[in-house]
Amino acid sequence: DAYMIQNMITMSGCELKAVLLTHGHFDHMTAAKAVCVKNHVNLYANEAEREMLADPQMNLSINYQEGVSIEADCWLKDGEQLHIAGMDISVIHTPGHTSGGTCYYFKEAGFLFSGDTLFMASVGRTDFPTGSMSQIVRSVKEKLMILPDDTKVFPGHGESTSIGYERKFNPYCQ
Repeated sequence: DAYMIQNMITMSGCELKAVLLTHGHFDHMTAAKAVCVKNHVNLYANEAEREMLADPQMNLSINYQEGVSIEADCWLKDGEQLHIAGMDISVIHTPGHTSGGTCYYFKEAGFLFSGDTLFMASVGRTDFPTGSMSQIVRSVKEKLMILPDDTKVFPGHGESTSIGYERKFNPYCQ
């Protein structure tokens, strides 16, 4: 809901500097372009998510509302380093929930936005287009579990967690 998001931005007194998509499912991207246009900022997404963002069938928006198709302003690759709002951000491509699933790691601040790749004691669904259970488990084990234990994780849904907690209690990390 672009109106609700814009209202939250206004009420917080913050200035939006960018929108970073973790993946292209409708519940993460539907309002993105409108919010970017309103705030004159760029929309970032992984280059492997190009088709997902463009196709209402693939991004599932056709199933819940009028189909949505968007294009990012900046297409990202694994390992890229962004510098936005005075913060350094590492782009971590984590395929599995979708082929272009991406996490954003803020090393200096000690946190990770994991989208629908990593949840508290679980991982994201893999039964939608471009999903793969073997890929998501590999992404979590090889790309996220190497981060420091005290890294705070903010998933796309549900409670926050930490890499240390997930290393101990997430059955997909064993």
